[in-house]
Amino acid sequence: MRPFRPEAPCPLDGVRVLDLSRLVAGNMLSLQLADFGAEVIKIEDPRKGDPLRDWRTDNISVHWKVYARNKKSVTLNLRAPDGLDLLRKLVATAQVFVENFRPGTLEEMGTGPAALLAINPKLIVVRVSGWGQDGPYRLKPGFGSLVEGMSGFAAKNGFADRPPVLPPLALADMIAGLYGSNAVLIALREIEHNGGKGQVIDLPLLDPIFSILGPEAALYQLTKKIEPRVGSRSNNTAPRNVYETSDGRFIAISASIQSMAERLYRAIGRADMIDDPRFATNTDRVKNIDEADRPVAEFIRARTLAENLSVFEAAEVTAAPVYDIDQFIADPHVQARQIVTELPDAQMGSVPMHAVVPRLSGTPGEIRTPAPALGEHNDAILGGLGLSAEALADLRQRKVI
Repeated sequence: MRPFRPEAPCPLDGVRVLDLSRLVAGNMLSLQLADFGAEVIKIEDPRKGDPLRDWRTDNISVHWKVYARNKKSVTLNLRAPDGLDLLRKLVATAQVFVENFRPGTLEEMGTGPAALLAINPKLIVVRVSGWGQDGPYRLKPGFGSLVEGMSGFAAKNGFADRPPVLPPLALADMIAGLYGSNAVLIALREIEHNGGKGQVIDLPLLDPIFSILGPEAALYQLTKKIEPRVGSRSNNTAPRNVYETSDGRFIAISASIQSMAERLYRAIGRADMIDDPRFATNTDRVKNIDEADRPVAEFIRARTLAENLSVFEAAEVTAAPVYDIDQFIADPHVQARQIVTELPDAQMGSVPMHAVVPRLSGTPGEIRTPAPALGEHNDAILGGLGLSAEALADLRQRKVI
């Protein structure tokens, strides 16, 4: 277990982010900035906080511990005029403002982009939503599961004789968050290096997840075909699949280039397939995918996971075991690179989580502080606006903070 390192310098030190978002996309976005030193202040409802806190296992909010690390928490009742007034004062001190209200809500509160930029002309306003700030679906509920379905992602996953498959995680939100942090850095560079002004970043969940699905629109225009779901196979390369071993484990193989496919067939004792016209090129193998795949599956099914990995490692075939989380965290490579890092935690004793990603040689990020308690930083942050202890006590009594 390693300690938190609050004293570590980071490249985004001095950048203040007000994060009004809830649940995953906004938190993923602000986590990337916080991990590299930005002062991320979660603006939360005094009564219940960010709903991500309520994602609990055994009454412990592990999601919050991981995705709110390096952040601060200030509670503001934005339904109260004094709460909105404090928000406006904080806006004047910030570089970035993140929200995920339904489009139009911010304007109804009197804190739309025009109002925010009037307070702080260099503010970057990130507007997270399901479908975007315009278009006929802008006001529809925008949860990630809906976007994962409509984007085409679910239709690509699973098997042809079974229903489409949604991801078992908040994938659309996570992807949007990563795109959003990149957009914030672009907007910051415009201000810092070109003397530019603040701007609005329209960040829906739909557009980012569609962008990672491959050239789907171009393929459809070219072929006018909708490819069937193929499970763990690929419509583009073969052999590529997940194969069961004799001891009930699984191994993933991707022979996505010609030399690797030839290496794989030699490793399983089927070098004859290399010169077979049905398997001579990747296109041929995809056309005859069942026949191209069957000898691989049979070879693997007759051997244990360890035996298969030994054969494929010796032949330099691109193969890897399919891990559950217990196997992942025990893997020597994962341990050597400290991909999972363990930090102190009052409830769990320690909490393992992903290390800062990516690793920069000259300006690395750091895990400096644990996820905050609700309103933990009210006195420090609001006191920094000039509020006295008496004023803060009054705001608490009136449930403004």
